[in-house]
Amino acid sequence: MAINPWLPIDLYDKIAETFARGGGRVRISELSRQSGVSVPTIKFYLREGLLPAGLPTGRNQADYGDRHLRRIRLIRTLTGIGGLDLSSVREILAAIDDDDATMRDAYKVLDRTLYLEGPTTLGRAAVDCARMEVAELAEALGWSTEATPAGEVLAHVLAGLRSLGCAAEVTFFVPYARAAEQLVMTELDLAADEGGVEKGPALLRSVLFGVALSALRRMAHERHVAMRFPDHD
Repeated sequence: MAINPWLPIDLYDKIAETFARGGGRVRISELSRQSGVSVPTIKFYLREGLLPAGLPTGRNQADYGDRHLRRIRLIRTLTGIGGLDLSSVREILAAIDDDDATMRDAYKVLDRTLYLEGPTTLGRAAVDCARMEVAELAEALGWSTEATPAGEVLAHVLAGLRSLGCAAEVTFFVPYARAAEQLVMTELDLAADEGGVEKGPALLRSVLFGVALSALRRMAHERHVAMRFPDHD
């Protein structure tokens, strides 16, 4: 019996009976083999609460099932392809597991985890000016002008370009914004087509589609750079 990997962790006890009947139970060594993740790493995930406890079978022993395997794969996908740190993954998993968190709440958590604030040498006035322009852009697009982590990133990008002497006006991002809007609508339509929106798959898609978009842009970049700047002997 396959277990839905997106079930909240607190529902694990309710499916323990399934494990008790022998459905897909494995020891941690076999879980390590199937997942390709070392036993010490799996134990670390267990200690950190990223992975639900196994079904106890004796002193210091437990069995694990499909849901553990899929949760490990989810963690490794978010940290590997998604490029997220474990702190961010923990927040995302908590949002997935929280029955009281709405889909909008979950996306807000995701937006916050994807924004990594770091030191900057940009002047405050330059960033404040860029923030105002980003808000004006959002208003012109019919988007919310409320300050968001993503808007803050765009403001710093704009201010950073200008600080380095690169020509950059906020209107340059209009085609990007229009394309992004269409992509997001398609992404959300995909969730609706599945017959119901689950937070787990929706958040995972959001992370990985962002990576895919960046990869596709680089592929197009390589193509057109080669066309515009051909090598000559």
